[in-house]
Amino acid sequence: MDKLPLISSKREDQDMNWRRGETTRRVKCIAGDSEQDLGSRKLEDAPVSIANPFTNGHQEKCSFHLRPTQGTFLGEYDGRSDLHVGITNTNGVVYNYSAHGVQRDGAGWEQSISIPLLQPHMYGMMEQWDKYLEDFSTSGTWLPHRYEEDHHNCYTYTLTFINCVLMAEGRQQLEKSEFTEKYIVPRTRLASKFITLYRAIREHGFYVTDCPQHEAQPPEGGGLC
Repeated sequence: MDKLPLISSKREDQDMNWRRGETTRRVKCIAGDSEQDLGSRKLEDAPVSIANPFTNGHQEKCSFHLRPTQGTFLGEYDGRSDLHVGITNTNGVVYNYSAHGVQRDGAGWEQSISIPLLQPHMYGMMEQWDKYLEDFSTSGTWLPHRYEEDHHNCYTYTLTFINCVLMAEGRQQLEKSEFTEKYIVPRTRLASKFITLYRAIREHGFYVTDCPQHEAQPPEGGGLC
């Protein structure tokens, strides 16, 4: 299976940057019981740019998207609230399934976790994507009365569509647990850390942490399908 790309914006306007002028500080790195003195450094020389894990879903075509059912990740989300998922067509309209049936949202997914589903060279599939997604969504399987919160929901809808595309491409289908652990969990972990950092700096103006340790990143690549 082709690996999914790491989702992180490289655009400066989507990075979280902090600079505090020419002030110098005594910077120390705490690791367990040891302390390593890094000496006097200007804060502007420190690594102060962190990539935003969230994207505007309406600007990401042919992708899987995840956001809080209510509010936004950086706003109201408390880590326990329900999440909602959907898939974009080539125009950034997010198709998603709920108790109201399949919705086609042109707004509301401006702050979401995004996973591209097509590799860049798959022009043929991209040309058919909108038709496949629309035909799939008009199936009686996704009528409002068939919605079940635990067993036939937005996640069922998105994963079933992804597996239909994989099957059309002659690729192995994905189990829910595999897709969740391999592609969603690594990104939600990064998002959780970003939210903690964002809120701490918004409230206090700074954030103190131990020395960063090497952490596995979401798999890179060109797309799921």
